[in-house]
Formats: sequence, structure tokens, C-alpha cells
Amino acid sequence: MVDETPDSGDSEADGLRKIIHVDMDAFFASVEQRDNPGLRGKPVAVGGSSGRGVVAAASYEARKFGVKSAMPSVTAKRLCPDLIFCKSRFDVYREVSQQVRAIFQRHTDLVEPLSIDEAFLDVTEDQLGLGSATRVAELIRQDIRDQTKLTASAGVSYNKFLAKLASDQNKPDGLCVIRPGQGAAFVAGLPIRRFHGVGPKGAEKMARLGIETGADLAARDIEWLRGNFGSFADYLYRAARGIDLRPVRTSRTRKSVGGERTFSRDLSSGTELRDTMETIIDIVWERIERAQASGRTVTLKLKYTDFQIFSRATTMDHPVSTKEAFAVIGRSLLEEVLPLPMPIRLMGLTLSKLESDGEPEAKRPDAQLSLL
Repeated sequence: MVDETPDSGDSEADGLRKIIHVDMDAFFASVEQRDNPGLRGKPVAVGGSSGRGVVAAASYEARKFGVKSAMPSVTAKRLCPDLIFCKSRFDVYREVSQQVRAIFQRHTDLVEPLSIDEAFLDVTEDQLGLGSATRVAELIRQDIRDQTKLTASAGVSYNKFLAKLASDQNKPDGLCVIRPGQGAAFVAGLPIRRFHGVGPKGAEKMARLGIETGADLAARDIEWLRGNFGSFADYLYRAARGIDLRPVRTSRTRKSVGGERTFSRDLSSGTELRDTMETIIDIVWERIERAQASGRTVTLKLKYTDFQIFSRATTMDHPVSTKEAFAVIGRSLLEEVLPLPMPIRLMGLTLSKLESDGEPEAKRPDAQLSLL
């Protein structure tokens, strides 16, 4: 069984790391509801409300209707007719993020930010000498509530993989502890889609192979996994057993920020491709702003219906620092290749040759967005 009730003592065995994953609850939307009492308890989406807009974040009230991040705004509005859209205020979100980071650093210098609203903390030797990762997580969540008037969920365990799974377990405003000896059992009962890095298409492939849960995955040997999943097999083998040896890293080198969309049907018309480009520009620029990144190279990626991949890039002699400049380059790259020799099943846009790194986002092996 997984202990989801915090205790006041030291719950970790000697020699194991004590890892916390903290994730702010519906961060952007919650900030908007905090600052505008009239939005509290209502379905809220942060992002553009126009026909080409994209949802950057959704409140839990909106999520009940199926609204989620990266969804086209027109789709979100169709799912939730009463949805209220708010424009992004990244200056405010960054300010709150800095408040939260300061709270983390009162307990440990080993903080690895994954994005503007989540981070791993290694509290094996916490600065207040509490000796209990569970107690540290409790104090962090309380300080976040007191100082920002927002809630955060936390997962506590002996490695990063399990801590991140745990932080999702009791959202929103929850705490879950997975103790030594419990990791494999916890993972065994999870649907395979909960594994970080396993996207919709990966889950479909696994279902065809008879893998629905962590227990199903653990029953497969490494050679079988390598035969079916290639380089991803080693990760899957360890994850199915609750094993993760990665340390918390206080600095991460980010090489690019981007996003891509896989279509439900192949696209070929110029109008559809241009509309899709506008959506991708919105999505990727949101990520660029979250990461506080600035780069000089913009790359267009296309995957044709025969699965051949084509890319075209432009490198500027100065950083691309505004959405307007990024959009102009993206549109120009697309126009250069129109008309296409055949339909495409995927389009992506990436900013690279970064000048600086800010809040890095977790990078998933299958980081693609389905086009609804």
C-alpha cells in the first residue's frame, strides 16, 4: 500500500535519497482566479480566445469539461460554453514562481526546476535539519499557501520518477508519500498512460502488445522491450520496477524550445497549413516565454505522409526576442516550401541556438500535440 498520509518522522531508509516533487495546481489559471475574485469557482482558461488561439492553462473547473492546455480555443469553448478566457500575464507568473523558488531554497540548495510551476528538490540533508522529507513537503506547501494564496501538490519518495508520479496522485492540493519498498507495487497498479514519456500513440502500441498496466510492463524482459521499443526500452524496464538513479540537477543545459502537432488526417492545402502554423506559433511562443528563452535559429519540421522528415531553418544574427519576429520567420519558412510535394502528417517549429536558459520544461520523449 502507498502511504498517502503524512507523518512527522523520518520515513526514508539510510542511504536512499529523499526527493520531493512540487507542482503548483493549475498555476496560470489559479493566479488569475486569485487576482480576480469574480473568477473563483468558474471555468477559466489562460490564452487566446480568438479562432486561432490556444489554451495555455485551464482551471480545474474547466478541466471537468475536458478543457486542457495546448487545446485550440474554439474546441475548448465548444466543450465548455461558459469558459472564461484570460490573457497571459507572464510577468506575474514569473514573480510568483520566484516567490515559490525562494521557499524551496530555505530547505535545500538542490532544486531542479522543470518549468515555471514545478521542481524537484533533494532534501536528503535539508537545511533546517528536520530529517523528514514528508515534513519538509508539508512546510513548503503551507508556506506557498500563506505567501502566495495558491495551492501546490507534492510527491515524496526516494527517486525522481516516483516523486513525480506521487505529486499527481492526490491533485489538487494534495500530498502523497511513496516509501522505500513500496515503489514497485505502486507502479504495478498504474495504467501505462501514467508513465512519463508514454504518450497516446505509445499507449496504443502497448495496448496492442498486451500492456495496460505497470505490472504488465514489469512482466516483459529487457530483450523483448528492446525488440519492440528500441532505446526507450531501458527506461521502461527501470520505470516498471520503480527504479530511477538520476540525481537532482541544479542546472540543466537547454538546447531548444519547440513543439509539433500530429494531425488526425493528412494536410496539404495552403490554407490549412497556414492556419496550423498560426496555432503552432502560439503554442511554441507560450513555451518560449515560460522558459524565458532567447535564440537565433528557427526551424520548421514537416513529416510527410510517407514518414519522410523534412526540415528548413533560418539563423538570425540577433536573438528572436518577440512573438511577432518569431511568427514572421515561421510563416516565411512555410511559404518557402509551398506548395508541398505531398501531404504532411506532422508540423513542428523550434527555436534553438539559445542565448540563455530560464525555467526549463520537462522534455518528454513523445512531446507531440494531437490535433483535435
